[in-house]
Amino acid sequence: MLRGFLLIFLLSGVALVAVFGFRGQKSTGSPLEIFPDMVRQQKVRAQAPLNFFVDGRGPRAPVAGTMPIGYEMPKPQTIATPPAAVAMPEVHSRFGFSVGTDYYDTGKMGDRWGTGIPIEVTRELMERGQQRFNITCAMCHGATAAGNGITKQYGLATVVSLQDERIRKMADGEIFNTITNGKNTMMAYGPNIMVADRWAIIAYLRALQRSQNAAIVDVSPEHQAELEKK
Repeated sequence: MLRGFLLIFLLSGVALVAVFGFRGQKSTGSPLEIFPDMVRQQKVRAQAPLNFFVDGRGPRAPVAGTMPIGYEMPKPQTIATPPAAVAMPEVHSRFGFSVGTDYYDTGKMGDRWGTGIPIEVTRELMERGQQRFNITCAMCHGATAAGNGITKQYGLATVVSLQDERIRKMADGEIFNTITNGKNTMMAYGPNIMVADRWAIIAYLRALQRSQNAAIVDVSPEHQAELEKK
């Protein structure tokens, strides 16, 4: 039994020397690559040059009509009117990224920030706004927009509460501009969030602000009576 143990110990020592004993030595030979595609992948890295194209640039503009996954906005509602269903007209593209100069694309009415949601506020739009808010905004501003997102636990102490009276009174257009161009430590989300999604987020934010600062007058008379009974 001791002999077997010594043999195993000796073989283990030889194996360790074989694996680690020659580390650090230089060699002119090619390294052994079992899976070379893991090291040299056939892809174009961001901002990397590429001789395949005449201009030498690797990054290319998306093909016309390309739409990122998840950018599909709710389709327009149809209103049943005799003798047929008529689709609600869309003034702006659902997939735009601030290409115009009107209130819808800038948040400005003349030289001032405007107020109001320039697209029809439907249940679908509110659900879209909730989805986009939770994906893009909640990590900093929190699920209820109280400024208590997860990033605050990791040192980002400059996040403001969107439930603050100043933000609640802020014009919708100014909030749109903040989303588009950023402010202070907040980055610009204009290149990442479509115009329609920005307005959907604002519509949902207004609902959040009202829900967290509700008064008895916001409740219907029927529900007020039920609350009084309780």
